[in-house]
Amino acid sequence: MSRDGKHYTVCKFDPRRDDIRTFWRGDNGAPLGSFSGVAASLKSGEKLVFAMNAGMYDRDNAPVGLYIERGEELRRANTRAGAGNFHLKPNGVFFVGHGRAGVVETSTFLKEHPAADYATQSGPMLVVSGKIHPKIQADGVSEKSRNGVGVDHEGLAVFAISNEPVTFHAFADLFRETLRCDNALFLDGSVSALYAPELGRDDFTLPLGPMIGVVVKGK
Repeated sequence: MSRDGKHYTVCKFDPRRDDIRTFWRGDNGAPLGSFSGVAASLKSGEKLVFAMNAGMYDRDNAPVGLYIERGEELRRANTRAGAGNFHLKPNGVFFVGHGRAGVVETSTFLKEHPAADYATQSGPMLVVSGKIHPKIQADGVSEKSRNGVGVDHEGLAVFAISNEPVTFHAFADLFRETLRCDNALFLDGSVSALYAPELGRDDFTLPLGPMIGVVVKGK
């Protein structure tokens, strides 16, 4: 889709029927690092139909914040102050559990403990309760490739990636005004990649840390 002269790719999934998962390490404990690594890690009869990088990571490709996979918390929530986008409070958590997807502020997640089979923490929040993050300025000029996730009014998980460099505000406004997400989370900038074979996308970037994928039963 296009908005204000900028182009984006958007993928939506229904957590009530679609198998949305997070991925980080393989059975050998090493980071999967790529969409092909995720695909190769699946069980026989499973097929990867979508994937996207899912938050900031350190030099060892480990998530810098909360990370949950198959109901197990592999990394604790990071509430420390610091520099960079991740620490631009409020940051947040994307989670999937019991047929529901959500994006909430990190403090809310830790307070309410929603059911989460899969979760990843990133930052900053792009949209909080229908408003753009207060520190994302409309007159910002920095443009980068960006990707993020929100949940719309129908409960769908909405993943978006810019097909060209865009400002933070333009990306946040896409989620609020066009995609109708009252809450949305920034996943990363510059290191932004999409796997969507039906759309002809299989982006290659530096070795990735946490990723989100959608799996179907294949032949």
